[in-house]
Amino acid sequence: MVRSRQIQGPRFSKNQLTLALATALMFPLASAYAQDAAEDQQDTSAEESKPANTATLDAVTVTGSRIAKSTYNSISPVQVITREESTVAGFNSTAGLLQSNAVTGGSDQINNAYGGYVVNGGPGVNTLSLRGMGETRTLLLLNGRRMAPSGSRGAVGSADLNTLPNIMIDHVEVLKDGASSIYGSDAVAGVVNIVTKTKVDGVSLEFQTNATQNGGGMENRWGALFGTSGDNWRVSGSLEIYDRQEITLGDRDWASKCPRPLLGRGTDGRYGADDFIDPATGEPKCWGLDAGGVTINTLGTAWMLGRPGAGALGYYGTYDPGNIDLLPPGFDYFNRWRPNGAITDGDLPGFEGVDYESRTTYDPRMKKESLISPTTNVTGFLQGSMDLGVLGNAEAYFEILATRRESEQTGYLQHTIDYAVGSPLLGDLSWLPAFLAAPADGSTNRRNVAARAFVGWGLYGSRQQVDFGRYTAGLKGDLGTSWSYDGYLSYARSDADYYTDNRLTNRIAKSYDVVSDGNGGFVCRDTSDGCVAAPMLSADVIAGNIPQAYRDYIMQETHGTTVYEEETAHFGVSGPLFDIPFGGTVQAAFGLEYRGMEIDDSPDPNSIANNLYNFTASTPTRGKDSVNEAYAEFEVPLLSGLPGAQELTINLSGRYTDYDSYGSDNTWKIGMLWTPIDWLSFRASRGTSFRAPALFEQFLGASSGFQNQSGDPCNGWAGFTDKSSNRYLNCASLGLPNNFNQTQSIAVYTKGGAETGLSAETSEAVTAGLVFQPEFGDGFGDLSFAADYFAIEVKNGVSLLTSAQILSLCYGQSQAEFSAGAGYCALVQRAATNALTVTTGYLNVARDKVRGWDFNVRYSRDIGQGEFVANAAVTSFLERGGQSLPTIEYKDYAGTIGAPELTGQLDLNYTIRNWRVHYGLDWVGSVESYSYYEKYDGVDYRPDYLMEIDDYFLHNLSLRYSGDDWSVTGGVRNVADKDPPVVSTGGYTTIGNAPLYSGYDYFGRTFFLSFKKDF
Repeated sequence: MVRSRQIQGPRFSKNQLTLALATALMFPLASAYAQDAAEDQQDTSAEESKPANTATLDAVTVTGSRIAKSTYNSISPVQVITREESTVAGFNSTAGLLQSNAVTGGSDQINNAYGGYVVNGGPGVNTLSLRGMGETRTLLLLNGRRMAPSGSRGAVGSADLNTLPNIMIDHVEVLKDGASSIYGSDAVAGVVNIVTKTKVDGVSLEFQTNATQNGGGMENRWGALFGTSGDNWRVSGSLEIYDRQEITLGDRDWASKCPRPLLGRGTDGRYGADDFIDPATGEPKCWGLDAGGVTINTLGTAWMLGRPGAGALGYYGTYDPGNIDLLPPGFDYFNRWRPNGAITDGDLPGFEGVDYESRTTYDPRMKKESLISPTTNVTGFLQGSMDLGVLGNAEAYFEILATRRESEQTGYLQHTIDYAVGSPLLGDLSWLPAFLAAPADGSTNRRNVAARAFVGWGLYGSRQQVDFGRYTAGLKGDLGTSWSYDGYLSYARSDADYYTDNRLTNRIAKSYDVVSDGNGGFVCRDTSDGCVAAPMLSADVIAGNIPQAYRDYIMQETHGTTVYEEETAHFGVSGPLFDIPFGGTVQAAFGLEYRGMEIDDSPDPNSIANNLYNFTASTPTRGKDSVNEAYAEFEVPLLSGLPGAQELTINLSGRYTDYDSYGSDNTWKIGMLWTPIDWLSFRASRGTSFRAPALFEQFLGASSGFQNQSGDPCNGWAGFTDKSSNRYLNCASLGLPNNFNQTQSIAVYTKGGAETGLSAETSEAVTAGLVFQPEFGDGFGDLSFAADYFAIEVKNGVSLLTSAQILSLCYGQSQAEFSAGAGYCALVQRAATNALTVTTGYLNVARDKVRGWDFNVRYSRDIGQGEFVANAAVTSFLERGGQSLPTIEYKDYAGTIGAPELTGQLDLNYTIRNWRVHYGLDWVGSVESYSYYEKYDGVDYRPDYLMEIDDYFLHNLSLRYSGDDWSVTGGVRNVADKDPPVVSTGGYTTIGNAPLYSGYDYFGRTFFLSFKKDF
């Protein structure tokens, strides 16, 4: 009797098995076609729905192996999604499919809702992260060959899903297992292989439109697929245009109607009991500073005594809460004021005092910010091959992929106008004293600030044009009678131009240096470059009515470029070695690979000069790296066709890697597939993977800045309680005075990891599972069930440390290391004046880990004259944790908001004659973050914040009709028009009150229609 204890790896519990079976068989089945790797490859769509002029792809190599096989068996679990299933599910782009929960298992993805955030690859990029391990730890292939990174700005390190074709795709293979021994760097969390159609004869035209019920976000795609062939040659390709319109915050009530902090739980159980009540409306305030708003229509000054609506009383100085009991009745201290024409007394006539909560924080223009940013992608793909009849019946082949992405984002700006002490632009308020030191950026010409106007500037734009091309040529053929070879050369280039509306610091400074124009106004002292004087302080200016000439002068479009190039040379051979008695033929594959990578990001000169006002600046990121690799793979069928061993196969693979940047390394993997009886298989694998540091992590453009002097670890060292701590002993060894306190800012220099000795990340992965395919007879139908355990741990992950972390690590080292300037102290220098300088960058200090189960069920049977097919997929995360530093506690965040423990999909299809009916369900399990904070911080936030979300379901329906040479598909995504869930804004990045998380739908109910015609 076969027992599950024979599997290497942990067993799933009774509760987990019950959950998987009940959930999968009864309601949560996959929304995309998930086929276990132990099944023969097949398309579940109706045979008559396939174009008659397109031949099915002959898949001979499974993702995760380089050994050709006659069956579609795999030791590692491989999920297969056909393009047919993508269409009936309503996806209008390859990016949309790959970022769906059916592929990602609920892991958060960088999509077009992140346009206003700083992300690797720049605004508008779409990337893929399997298992929640990050986009740089997921490898993307096109026809088994690596896709190069693409994007804008300096942090380009992953493939952009916008570069992929759509109409040309035959199917997608998803391997959720480490595979660096097969493919090299980045294959830590998994590999996704996009497989295109081949042997296409004729022309197919396709159009699909997705229209949202609530406005905005319309997606249109026009595509053409074409191909022809001769006796010994074939060529095919595609051309398509994908266009998605913008969704603004104002297009969705849940994003813009009334975002609130939702603080405090009332007696009725609802949150928001402690939200600020706006005196003007008597209702909770919308768009407050804790709910997406910013301070505008406000004047900042030194603290003064006053009262709302009564004006200031002429007292200025430092706010002294100790004197609060001495205030006249109804008065308070204020350092923020709002224009109010009804106020005529006091030293600030025309202004009323406002506190933190009552400030103006909302501008109607905020609703025009991008929620989903627009993009237009043009993609061309061409492939071909020719049988040469020589060199072992060689076939010469080529592939060309060329794309252009034009994307843009709209954001909202708060602007500040600083009026220096004594500036003539203060007008009647020239008596105001300093309340802010001169800004370090020099924007006030090194003069202290007497008044700061917080102004609603309005909207600003960013846009990108990214041209990507990948060009591949190869030769494959036979070596003798049973071996084969395949060699190719590939070159990829991403060429991006990025533009952003930016205010320039030097122009702002110039606009503050004014003289009288003789007519009661002011002009720049230096009028070169068309300088326009800053506006004089007034209620009108504070209200946001800034002269257009001034706007046009200080706001300029900045322009940067990013070029990323990658070249690849690969040669591999595969074939049989020898036969094993009672087993089969041992197969092997050997190969060599070279890759060279280079990045050149050149920001706008104003960015390089740190001349962008209140905007992230950067310097050039330039560098290159190369790698030489050799790999070997063996598949050993130990037993075959025997009682208790219908199949027992071992797979062994290893890879040697030598990087120019950090040196050599090796990875390995061993896997096993055991089928004791026809309807039951066990599989397991264990191996190592690695990720070479991305070029931007190595060669990040140097930047400089300052940390407040309070960050010196030795401030007040003599008063430390623990006299035995390394920190105390190290500070004492410096001979500092007992009352030492740093008086100088800490200089911080950030550099790429190449200067700090960055090396590759390494990881270990384990999988163990079973495939159950019972035979119940024709009347019951076909049933298969798969359960796969996975565990991946990265032990020396790359992390960008802050200066505070570097100082903490340095002064926490032993005295010997500290005195020698070793370890982290090599990044810290203390001058004779005790001034500190910290050099930071990317270092190998992080740790990440995931564990869980994947459950898949497939059931099919004939019902009446048609066929019913149901697919199920449930992912259960047992652990999702991380540790950014060795000295920081490891924290498991599985089950928190944005990291659900459970996700599932349902896919039901019934095909009869020319018709196909589809129903899909996406499920994101309930999440809560209270337990996380209780465990790691010892705080119960239940009385204060809404930090839990119920199960979230999305329903999809579609109907497809296929004629002889045409087909039409129509349907609805998010049938119930389900809004994203609501949480408190304090603990998460939110849009309105919705978490920023790709697993929730921001589009709302969406109707789609797809039409295809073959010629």
